Amino acid sequence: MHPDLVSLLSHCRTLPTLPGVALKIIALAEDPGSDLDTISDAIALDPALSARMLRIANSPLYASKHRRRVDTLAQATSLLGFNAAVSLSLGFSVARTLRPGHALAGLQERVWRRSALAAMAARLFAERLQLDRPEELMLGALLQDIGILALLHAVPDRYAQLPPAGLQGAVRLQLEHDHLGGDHTEVGAWLAGRWGLSPYLQRMIRSSETVDTRDRTLGCVVAAGLLADVWVDGEDEDASEQLERVAATALDMTAADLVEMLERLSALAPEISMLFDVKVEREEQVRDIEQQSRELAMIHHLLERQDLAQAQRETDRLRSRARELDDLARRDHLTGAYNRRQLDDLLQQAFDDADRLGVPLSIAFVDLDDFKRINDQHGHLVGDTVLREFSAALMAMLRSSDLLARYGGEEFLIVLGRCGADRGRHILERLLAEISRRAMTFVEGRAIHVTFSAGVATHGEDVRFATAQDLLQAADEALYGAKREGRNQVAMRAERSDAAPPLAGAAG
Repeated sequence: MHPDLVSLLSHCRTLPTLPGVALKIIALAEDPGSDLDTISDAIALDPALSARMLRIANSPLYASKHRRRVDTLAQATSLLGFNAAVSLSLGFSVARTLRPGHALAGLQERVWRRSALAAMAARLFAERLQLDRPEELMLGALLQDIGILALLHAVPDRYAQLPPAGLQGAVRLQLEHDHLGGDHTEVGAWLAGRWGLSPYLQRMIRSSETVDTRDRTLGCVVAAGLLADVWVDGEDEDASEQLERVAATALDMTAADLVEMLERLSALAPEISMLFDVKVEREEQVRDIEQQSRELAMIHHLLERQDLAQAQRETDRLRSRARELDDLARRDHLTGAYNRRQLDDLLQQAFDDADRLGVPLSIAFVDLDDFKRINDQHGHLVGDTVLREFSAALMAMLRSSDLLARYGGEEFLIVLGRCGADRGRHILERLLAEISRRAMTFVEGRAIHVTFSAGVATHGEDVRFATAQDLLQAADEALYGAKREGRNQVAMRAERSDAAPPLAGAAG
């Protein structure tokens, strides 16, 4: 970097600095005497960071590692392991440090959205390639654009003069170098060194634009950034071509493999939004909104011409399309069931309705048995097909008033309104019998069958729960019991809750 740029960065009073907890985590990572307890104690100093670590431990990323909800920070760090806990907690600390806060917040938000998507994509690539310590690659991908964010703080006016498009690529690096005296990868590596991050991370940031590489770990970071570009700028042909080149030379992946990665990233979009507090909607959704605006303008034109019949038809069609778009936003991308975010609202509404109407409410946690074996033996594409068929089969067999949501990974939640405990058990046992008979898909002519374990809890008969979350926890505990007793069965939560008296006149 040019000395003038180094001086500007060094004397910038608004340049992001790491919080104390992040500095402590960096020091602990370099201390050979550190263990999970010391890391957990450091994370506990920051309540917001603790909440994020609990959230990711309970996310679909780690759903296959445990069967019960993680409720304490000690459980979360134990599940994640030392290196993952260090990398993830450091990443979330940096994420808070680099949030938008000035006139170029729009550009900064775009960069941060790309960084969050790249972080999750890097972990998916590392998981696919079975690389060690995937969370470090996740952190490297998250930080690959910190140089842009630093430049937006240090020289906002000069950086704003650069072309707004093309945050990735050699052309962008040259423009930055010619205009500023250094590019964002140099600045990012410099800032990472100033923060005391490892030389490994500094090298990863400095080389994050190296498209022609055969290094698998670096290839994961580069490919993750390009996959994020394809997401953010759906019609960026340069990013697509470079992504295919890196995937082929460094990761030994085909175009079909990349489509699978993009689909898995789509399925994790709600998790990315919650973990990094960033909106990651697809550009297709934006184009849908723009198209709706154009169609509404056409309606106004038709009305001005007194063509009321055609205008009404267009209005009806747009209303139908709006309902479809709204439903898509509430659905899990892969399975078509309601997504995790929508589940919270639906469950709370069902719980409130049961109390208001004096009727029972049953919910069932459903978990596919040995689903990891299907992914390991046949690959994630077959696993995704099984999840889709399983979800479709459940929705076809449930009542129209019942609700199905994907909780995470291979876990689903069924909400049965006006349904008592005995009836709830009967419904789940009928579903289990039918699912076990039905082939979910075929591989080389062989049928793939699955079974599930279910835990059912009922509110409003012999047992009342204080909150919808208490009811959810009870169903989770019943599911754990079904798993413990051998799987492929339905277990009931039978304990009485003393939180509230039974509903008067409740019927099964």
